[in-house]
Amino acid sequence: MITAGDFRNGVTFDMDGQVVTILEFQHVKPGKGAAFVRTKIKNVITGAVVERTFNPNDKYPTAFIERKEMEYLYSDGDIYYFMDNETYDQQPINKDVLGDAFKFVKENMVCKILSYKGSVFGVEPPNFVVLTVTQTDPGFKGDTATNVTKPATLETGAEIKVPLFINEGDQIQIDTRTGEYMSRA
Repeated sequence: MITAGDFRNGVTFDMDGQVVTILEFQHVKPGKGAAFVRTKIKNVITGAVVERTFNPNDKYPTAFIERKEMEYLYSDGDIYYFMDNETYDQQPINKDVLGDAFKFVKENMVCKILSYKGSVFGVEPPNFVVLTVTQTDPGFKGDTATNVTKPATLETGAEIKVPLFINEGDQIQIDTRTGEYMSRA
């Protein structure tokens, strides 16, 4: 059990039969009246985000989310196959569970599969990946204004903005959480 006074970012608990995680929280102690906890919570199954206030003495059962590392093997239409590296079991996962950051994942990368009571609800790719630029326009000498970027297509098909000095065939590091170029690899 967890009390609302102990809420922190990332805490997962069961509220009214729904599994939710805390995105933001704030303990508020007004001059008049009782203290309360203002939160922004996300339903981990549906992805819905709502704001809600709690009494600091409210108690909720904690929910245990299983995070298992699995290797991405291949896709067949809208079904993506992952392999458990310990048991070599394959797990098919539907495309709508993957999320936006999955566009930076290529075959044989290890991802974290998130599940609650055996039901998979999300896939976390590695925070940083190294990919090859397959198509981009050349940067011209003299285009040296600060922070000028150009579009580039990566080997996975994803498009991002990169600095002018990046050329086709370069290996670059990308932050999958933001989708931004980090550095050359």
